[in-house]
Amino acid sequence: MVETHAISTDYLRLSGELRLKVLGMYKKANAGHIGCSLSCIDLLIAALINQKRAQDSFILSKGHAAAALYVALNHLGEISDEVLETFYQDGTSLPAHPAPNQHAGIPFATGSLGHGLPIATGIAHANKLSGENSFSYVLMSDGETNEGTTWEASHYAIQNQLDNLIILIDKNGLQGFGYTNDILGNSADANKWKAIGFDVFEADGHNPAELIELIETVKNRSNGLPKVIIAHTVKGKGVSYMENRMEWHYLPMSDTQYEQAKNDVLDAYGVTN
Repeated sequence: MVETHAISTDYLRLSGELRLKVLGMYKKANAGHIGCSLSCIDLLIAALINQKRAQDSFILSKGHAAAALYVALNHLGEISDEVLETFYQDGTSLPAHPAPNQHAGIPFATGSLGHGLPIATGIAHANKLSGENSFSYVLMSDGETNEGTTWEASHYAIQNQLDNLIILIDKNGLQGFGYTNDILGNSADANKWKAIGFDVFEADGHNPAELIELIETVKNRSNGLPKVIIAHTVKGKGVSYMENRMEWHYLPMSDTQYEQAKNDVLDAYGVTN
């Protein structure tokens, strides 16, 4: 049985409901990128569903987890159930990676890793220059911290004192070719971000209540330092045979695997099918 944390029942149930939707979408599409979507759902609950205001922006930089973004926007009423059913189909507005100019909650195309943070940094700087009371959120993968553009944008944010920039790193420890520590080392390490001048926080990435409280604290720190929340997560969270398994970055589910995945979520998150 998959273990869950002692978190608010409402958040636990919502986390389970969104997971079931993600699993259903990927099964219907016979597509992969399931594990990376399951690792960031609780971050989306905290930042996008609970903390983002109308004047704020949110970028999913790890665009391969688009299904998780789509179900969060569906929960917010920005994407209808009917449109959600078209995920991955020909002519859809919900392709495998987010496409721009289709839905208000998806302002930019993402998926080529390392692009989301530069965009979010530019938004944060524009808002600073115009005196707007807004925050620029960006959700990144830990593997994405291998990218040079990530560090260029980070230094730009430091130089321009963008304390309205909030980076969330989904640190699940796996990327496309293996464990992140074995590829280019622990590039999402808190000490590295502190060393270059970020306001750094670490959190349990599967506890929405804790994350919401932390984000609220971070927003109130007007200290000239850009923020990064390193969220410790589990790839494939909620499905026993997917957890911490690299192959679920790619594989689709068989009928039997889909039934087991649903049962795991139903058992762990207290939701009904």
